[in-house]
Amino acid sequence: MAERTTIRGAAGSIEVASDLPAAAPIAVSVIAHPHPLYGGTMDNKVVTTIERAMREQGAATYRFNFRGVGATEGVHDNGHGETDDTVTVIEHARAAHLGLPLWLAGFSFGGAVAALASNRVDFDRLILVAPGFRRVAAGGMETPIDPADASLGPPGRHSFENTLIVHGDLDDTVPLSDSIAWATAREVNVVVIAGGEHFFHRKLHPLRDAVARGVR
Repeated sequence: MAERTTIRGAAGSIEVASDLPAAAPIAVSVIAHPHPLYGGTMDNKVVTTIERAMREQGAATYRFNFRGVGATEGVHDNGHGETDDTVTVIEHARAAHLGLPLWLAGFSFGGAVAALASNRVDFDRLILVAPGFRRVAAGGMETPIDPADASLGPPGRHSFENTLIVHGDLDDTVPLSDSIAWATAREVNVVVIAGGEHFFHRKLHPLRDAVARGVR
């Protein structure tokens, strides 16, 4: 069962849920949740599916609530403060598991935040599930993105060979075309889940399998 605690962040306490694999962990994972203004929390079913997949592959897992959600203090900051808090959780997780590689992940808004955070940390795997680049790039507005926009993770900042996007082909919340454009600009692989909508209703098993393959 996950252990829930709070750690100190720039805007106050950050609520964190951590769990361990059955054997000694081989990696540490941090997973960011969907948009807090639309009901997103660290207990979202897609987030917990990602967490389970990574834990079953041997990672010590860390989920957390963004600002203003659950026991996390502060107010929503359109991805800026949320990126800072993601880095804080990464630092906390790494301090608890020194020397282990980082598997960084996020879903929807959290996927875009994870992409931003990846520019500030060294990672071994980056898994972005239906990443909501539009809301972060436009300060919360649903506007088209420039796929090469440096604020979304500049091409060339990292080798993206260990990065994967997973997206459903029936997603009517976050356009699959955004993921394909971002991935093309960075030579990143995209796994498309047939019949998958934004929350992967009835498609959580294929999602879990795709995440598991992505971190092997």
